[in-house]
Parts: sequence; structure tokens; C-alpha cells
Amino acid sequence: MNNTKDYVPEITGNDYIDADLYGKFNVKRGLRNADGTGVLVGLTRIGDVHGYIMDEGEKVPVAGKLYYRGIDVEDLVHTAAAEGRFGFEETVYLLLFGNLPSSEQLEKFSALMGDSRLLPKNFAEDNIMKAPSRDIMNKLAGSVLTLYSYDDDAENRSAENVLRQCIELIARFPTIVAYAYMAKKHYYDHESLIIHLPESSGHSAETILSLIRPDQKFTRLEAEILDLSLMLHAEHGGGNNSTFAVHLVSSADTDTYSAIAAGIGSLKGAKHGGANSKVMEMMEDIKRQVPRWDDEGAVADYLEKLLKGEAYDHTGLIYGQGHAVYTKTDPRAILLRDKAAILAAEKQGTGRALIEEFNLYHLIERLTPEVFKKIKGSDKDICTNVDFYSGFVYKMLGIPDELFTPLFAVSRVAGWCAHRLEEIIAGGRIIRPAYKCVQKRLEYTPLSRR
Repeated sequence: MNNTKDYVPEITGNDYIDADLYGKFNVKRGLRNADGTGVLVGLTRIGDVHGYIMDEGEKVPVAGKLYYRGIDVEDLVHTAAAEGRFGFEETVYLLLFGNLPSSEQLEKFSALMGDSRLLPKNFAEDNIMKAPSRDIMNKLAGSVLTLYSYDDDAENRSAENVLRQCIELIARFPTIVAYAYMAKKHYYDHESLIIHLPESSGHSAETILSLIRPDQKFTRLEAEILDLSLMLHAEHGGGNNSTFAVHLVSSADTDTYSAIAAGIGSLKGAKHGGANSKVMEMMEDIKRQVPRWDDEGAVADYLEKLLKGEAYDHTGLIYGQGHAVYTKTDPRAILLRDKAAILAAEKQGTGRALIEEFNLYHLIERLTPEVFKKIKGSDKDICTNVDFYSGFVYKMLGIPDELFTPLFAVSRVAGWCAHRLEEIIAGGRIIRPAYKCVQKRLEYTPLSRR
């Protein structure tokens, strides 16, 4: 068989496009306008990401806000905490139905979620254990597609049936992710295979922790901070890459399983859902290179090296800093940071206390805007995004790196499902943007003359 490397030069040469042509034809690369704002391609009532205002054509930074169905996510979080309850199920209800549930509605919906966590008979054995994957996201996508075969009404795209499919998928994601992880640990890492049945009475955060821990034990605080993370990652507007992928595929009038699998494929990407893993890798490098974590000068010097492309992966990026929409603050990062401080103080790690590590994160958050201004000579507002703290939170919970992005999917599937329903009900047209062909016309050359 010919080596595929022989064809690489031909591919890279013929697929190259001169960057100047994008400006010539006014192409919105990445569906972004010249000022960095997103190209308006749709309308939604589900989520709103507010990070700036436009004043006479100028982008004016403001404190970030995130709204689910018009409700400030901070109100959802603070109210659930004040009432001593978990908030993810309420968040899912709000996203799917567009209104806050009564106590009775929330109780019934939570029970429905709990009753739906079990996978179909023999599904785990036949589709997860017999075909394990090194990558949990790929296994999750494959499992979602396989669930089509277990659905007797898979092609029914009525709102009622899609809602039923969505609730089942949201409920089953923690189970699929946990089982895929346990299979990976057993078949690839050669550890004991431990499988727990999900409890129908548990909330999503409790279910996740009980399924991935051999002893099924966890503290209330651990479950609370994981619940908070699920709430904060559940939705982020229709324009983020994975949600737009769900809109795009749904607009083609395909089935629910295909649409949600497309969202998983998008979220797996390092430029989207994989960002928190890059933060953790960067932080490990910082901890090795800067012995004194409270030395502001040494930390600032290292951040300068990062921006100059002289440290870590030499990309010139400080991962977890900056956002496409948020300018002054990312509300999710603030909420997660405040809860992380409490957990770090309670959990003392081996060697250095986790609170010292948390303080390093907080120091980087404070120093980055100053360093960015010094190195880049720019007054652009740089805020810490939620990815900066989420990996640290997962680490404190004893959650391994390979589950970071899958847990993102466990949360974001709620938003995907809400947007799929919206596309089915309000969309009506297949999404079909245009591409300008810049290949010059060529004459066909007969095989004998090539």
C-alpha cells in the first residue's frame, strides 16, 4: 500500500488559500465581523451572553452577564444555594420549557430525570464494555448515535417526541460518561472494572460522583460545587461552536441523536471544550518553573514569557484568559472562583495546601491584564474565563483530566437540546451559508498527456 505521506505535499499545496483573498471578498472568517463581534445568523430566546455594548460603532466593555431564558444565572445560583438545594435540574427545566418550575413541577421533573438515568438493557455491555475507547468524548458520541437503534420512535421529529428524547439524553449522559471512563480504565489502564448502577433519587452532580468513585462516597460541598459547574456550563447562547453545530444539523431535518452527536464532536475540539485541559497543563508548567507561588514578580515574568511565546507551548497564549464576548468579567468564572476558594480551604492536598494553589490562580487572574498591556501595548480588556477555574475545581474533586470535557458535555447537552427544540419549532429553513470558490478554471488533461 502506498504511504499516505506521499500525498501530503499535494494536499497542502492545493488546499492553501491566500489570506489576502479573505479581505478582498469580505469573507467573515469564523463568522466574525471585522470588529470581532459575531455575524448575526439567527434569533433565540434561550440564552444571552452579554459582555459589551456598542456605542456609535465602538465596542464598550461592561461587566459580563449570562441569562438563561431571560433569568440572570447568578440569581439561579444564589437562590439555589440560599435554599440549600441543587440547581442543575431547575436549570434544565428552565432551558427546555422557558419558565421556572413550581416546587411540584421541579420535584416531578427531577424524579423523571432520575428514572431515566438507566441505560437500555444490555446497552452498557454491548456498546461500551465490548467497544471501549481511549477517548471518552468519542465513546459518548458513538453511544448517542447507537441509542437511535434502541428508540422505537427515533425518526419522529414532533416537538413532543424530541422533548422525550432530549430528557432521556440529558439524564443518561452522566451514566454513559461514567461507564465509558470505567471501561477505559479497565481495558486501557489495566485497572479493576467497577460499575455502579445510578440511583434514581440522586441529583445529577451526586450521580456523577457516585458513578466515578469506587466507594461512591462524596461530601455535600463536593456535590454542590459540581452542581454549580453543571449550572454554569449548561448554556452559552446559540453562537458558540457546538450549539451552532446542533442548530446547523437540526436545520437539515435530521434525527435528535445525529444532531446531539454533532454537538459532541464540536465540543471535543481543543479550541472549544478542551480549553480547561490546556489551562491545567499550563498551570503545571508554571508551578514547576516558579518555585514561590506568591512571588508576584516571578509569576509576572513567567506570564510575560507566555505572551512572548517563550514558555509552555510557545503559542503566545495565556490559557483561561480572555473571551470572545466577555470583556471586563465572565460571571461564570467569578461564581466558580468563589466556590473554589471554599473547597480549597476545606480540602488540604498532599504537600502544599490547595489554598496556596488557589491563591496562585487568583494571582494570575489579577496580573494578566497588567502583563498583557505591558507586552502587547494594548488597553483591551482581558478577563478570566470559566475554563481557568473549572479544571482546578475538577482536580480538587479528584476528577481525572480525561473527564474534563465529557463533564462539559454532561452539562451543555441541556442547552443543545433546548436549541434543537427551538430550531425545530421556529427555524424552518436549512442553514446554508455561502463559500466563494477562488480556484481558477483549468482545462482537463487526458491521462495519456499528464
